[in-house]
Amino acid sequence: QVQLVESGGGLVQTGGSLRLSCAASGRTISSYNMGWFRQAPGKEREFVAAISRDGGSAYYADSVKGRFTFSRDNAKNTVYLQMNSLRPEDTAVYLCAIDVRPTWRIGFSTHLADFGSWGQGTQVTVSS
Repeated sequence: QVQLVESGGGLVQTGGSLRLSCAASGRTISSYNMGWFRQAPGKEREFVAAISRDGGSAYYADSVKGRFTFSRDNAKNTVYLQMNSLRPEDTAVYLCAIDVRPTWRIGFSTHLADFGSWGQGTQVTVSS
């Protein structure tokens, strides 16, 4: 059983930056692709980014491409989301999760149902 704990959220002005962390415990996450999602008030949870097991490749939603960078440190059992050029529409609770599909599946998933072991999330608020 893996527990994920997100941190690093906060209040930032438009154009600012934040670095989110997601620390895992209970089991190593090095065998899993990982994902970041976000959920704004009154909206459905949406895909933000995914990263491969070794951190060598990542995939981003169009809305964050070029502004966000997903990375991981498997030695620390932690993944990160560097968010630059933040916009008010980025305001949401950000959650990390494990891609729970069989490990033989290749490629990235953006589907909520393919992820599990959700953390509680960290609030990001971008003021205009």
